[in-house]
Amino acid sequence: MTDLGDLHHFLGISVTRSSDGLFLSQRQYAVDLFQRAGMAECHSTSTPVDTRAKLSATDGAPVANATQYRSMAGALQYLTLTCLNLAYATHQVCLFMHDPREPHLALLKRILRYVKGTLSTGLHIGVGPVSSLTAYSDADRAGCPDTGDLLRATVSSSATT
Repeated sequence: MTDLGDLHHFLGISVTRSSDGLFLSQRQYAVDLFQRAGMAECHSTSTPVDTRAKLSATDGAPVANATQYRSMAGALQYLTLTCLNLAYATHQVCLFMHDPREPHLALLKRILRYVKGTLSTGLHIGVGPVSSLTAYSDADRAGCPDTGDLLRATVSSSATT
């Protein structure tokens, strides 16, 4: 076994050490992703999703290249390792990998434009004890246009029995 020294880069993740912990970044991975998607010169956006829009499995025409869609969606999943704020939006894109449509591709591109504006962000792992933990959940599960009615019907029928 050979000691390779301090960790600096591993599987597309750049590691920077400081006295207050580690900073993990996938900046170069994201830049490479823009190149693959043909969006190297795109403008950024301030949010990864439109909170008012609800995606459906049947809206819009099928995408021209479903394989590229799946590849980009998978790459976004890997990017969530250091960009936790992408998890919800990326999950929404991945829900439709079996039959991607144009509105799903539009969301995927919006997420990439958001990433373009957040290239300097990453994950900070601090030293010392953890004093609190915050968790979030999807509180609008019944709002899905494809499964929401089924979910509401199931919940209401089990509530009446």
